[in-house]
Amino acid sequence: MHPAFSVIFFTVTSGAGYGLIAITAIYSAFDFSQPMTGEQTLLLSAVALVLITSGLISSTFHLANPKNAWRAFSRVRTSWLAREGLLAILFYPIVMLYVYLVWRGVDASNSTAMTALALLTGVWAIVTVFSTGMIYASLKTIRQWNNALTPVNYISLGLMLGGLLFSLLLSLSGDVSANLTMVASYMVVIAATIKIVYFFWIGAPAGPTINTATSFTSRTVRLLDVGHTAGTFLTDEFGYQVARDRLVALRWVAMVLGFILPSLIVWFGLGEGDNTLMLAAAVISAFAGVAVERWLFFAEARHVVNLYHGAQQC
Repeated sequence: MHPAFSVIFFTVTSGAGYGLIAITAIYSAFDFSQPMTGEQTLLLSAVALVLITSGLISSTFHLANPKNAWRAFSRVRTSWLAREGLLAILFYPIVMLYVYLVWRGVDASNSTAMTALALLTGVWAIVTVFSTGMIYASLKTIRQWNNALTPVNYISLGLMLGGLLFSLLLSLSGDVSANLTMVASYMVVIAATIKIVYFFWIGAPAGPTINTATSFTSRTVRLLDVGHTAGTFLTDEFGYQVARDRLVALRWVAMVLGFILPSLIVWFGLGEGDNTLMLAAAVISAFAGVAVERWLFFAEARHVVNLYHGAQQC
């Protein structure tokens, strides 16, 4: 699949924003040893909303006719894209009510209604990210996406970026405990594990082949004539090809920048008095690595229509 920058930007920034607001809201719902102040909660929520909104706006740039984006809401019963859009829109009044009550000084740890609202905000954010992943996981025509690891990967990456941002922003507005920073590093490890499993799964030769597509399984089938003399929408969007050695190299880049470096930076920064710079470096590295990972997510996807155009296997 052709990796569109607008969609990559959307999945990275909105995923991080939803992950950040989910962690912020759920954390504020419980009386931990290091509770957040109202100012800290407002700062975290504001950053999350900026990331979410900028990502959602960028997603419309991928449409051939952005003014028709509203039509995405018309198939809620059958389309995960419509469900994601509806969940994203309905999330705003929920999170704005939560932010308003925080601004008014309502403490979730002392109010049952506020606790319920905070939990609803966090869970709604995670469900929205899940629906984004399901847009791709529901496509049976793309083997690399049509599996349970896709939405799990979306959620884990969102929570990982959100967790790192959570620690960084708390360190900017005050002290952040070593326990919170350790939790962020655990999120990095979990996301890395899920991504490694995903890489191994899509590498297994279990997809459809040109033989199975044509039902000629006793002999090798190959295409002699593609039927057209120039590229088409299908070959441009669904037939995007990248050299195998480049894909392997970019996988290493994604793993190192997205997971290994942030994890090492966070762990080495645990003993520091002020680890703000260390956390900032971890966040920058993680965002860069996840952007590469998102690019690979699209570039490595193989639509079955490629079998019609001569691909031996998808």
